[in-house]
Amino acid sequence: MHEIVENQRKFFLTHITRDVEFRRRALKKLQQTIREWEPRISEALHADLGKCATEGYMCEIGLVLGSLRDTLKNLRKWTKPRSVGSSLAHFPSSCRVEPNPYGVVLIMSPWNYPVLLCLDPLIAALSAGNCCVVKPSSTTPATSGVLAEMLSSIFPAEYVKVVLGGRENCNALLEEKFDYIFFTGSPNVGHGIMEAAARHLTPVTLELGGKSPCIVDQTANIKVAARRVAFGKILNAGQTCVAPDYLLIHSSCKDEFVTEFREAVAEMLGDHPVQNDKLTHIITKRHFDRLMGLMADATPVVGGQGNPETLRIEPTLLDGVTPDSASMKEEIFGPLLPMLVWHKWEDVENFVLSRPRPLASYLFTTDKNTENCFRQHLSFGGGCVNDTIVHLAVHGMPFGGIGDSGMGSYHGKDGFDTFTHYKSILKKANWLDLPFRYQPYNKLKACLLRMFLR
Repeated sequence: MHEIVENQRKFFLTHITRDVEFRRRALKKLQQTIREWEPRISEALHADLGKCATEGYMCEIGLVLGSLRDTLKNLRKWTKPRSVGSSLAHFPSSCRVEPNPYGVVLIMSPWNYPVLLCLDPLIAALSAGNCCVVKPSSTTPATSGVLAEMLSSIFPAEYVKVVLGGRENCNALLEEKFDYIFFTGSPNVGHGIMEAAARHLTPVTLELGGKSPCIVDQTANIKVAARRVAFGKILNAGQTCVAPDYLLIHSSCKDEFVTEFREAVAEMLGDHPVQNDKLTHIITKRHFDRLMGLMADATPVVGGQGNPETLRIEPTLLDGVTPDSASMKEEIFGPLLPMLVWHKWEDVENFVLSRPRPLASYLFTTDKNTENCFRQHLSFGGGCVNDTIVHLAVHGMPFGGIGDSGMGSYHGKDGFDTFTHYKSILKKANWLDLPFRYQPYNKLKACLLRMFLR
């Protein structure tokens, strides 16, 4: 690991990655190669997650290509220095802010979206001019293997290096000094990443998760709300960091929502969802067993069935849930949706604000006052009004958490900014050197200083 990092540092110090056209050529090569390798990437996603080709393109490959298109379109503009006005106290001078790459960065990606959450931060890091060590998840060996083969076919190891393997290799990488660490994963692992980074005073971005609430009020279009919430739990079998994690439903529309949710699931997956081979499966038997166990103290009113052989679980709506239920004690990360009833908006605010700040929040309403309270009073990373999940697909909006759900953000220009240090430079002219800042100080100099600096 030390040799990998040192070789990248030597390559970075050649300054070739600072050249904007070098970065553009690298990104165009990645764009072309992803298109050529799409069939192999899709096969790998199916092998690891049972993900169908359409979902794999919609949620991973297509979003990566969109990110590349947006970055290539704007990169020259992003990399331009920015002039800043200087004050009279610094006359005569000019000031500007110059975007500079950090250097050698580490990107650690998870298993749930193994292509998107590996390549999207990589695009941001390369666009900013960095060298990158990429550590994909060992839980998705087929996809990680294809990514390693694909990236090594277009980039030298001193520029982009993929490190495979499990926890031992992760720990070995974290012993090295990087200039930036970008981690996507669980809050529990995030603690360890931050602790390791602190030993070298390495800045970090942590893209974590949490229990993202989905709120439905009495003014919502229930049919549309149920369909879009069901989409959020069907997508990737609910194994999405911004999936609706629990439902806060107004008492007056609970029964209607249950009916519409049931119909939406049947429309998308048929009457027997676990038999539908287009439904992504749970990543491992351990996770499958954990999810089935979360239903023990609740009542499934939609779904509830799982197949341990295929590792598929039906999209499931749970009733009889309390804040102390097992499904409310941890991030679900699966197709289960516990349901709690509310009567007053104040109860919703108090409940959500009493819990750790989530990565996402969702509201279904047609009431402007409720929408304003949602926007202004609740604290979360990002979210939607009258939809779920799709906000993360907008390249122009930052994506990231707050508090327990993470720190830092990326996507589009925000991704470029994440992997960029903005260097401030003042250039002073030599033809005039005002004396009032130099000792010895006297009343005249003190008066001039106050006049210029007030």
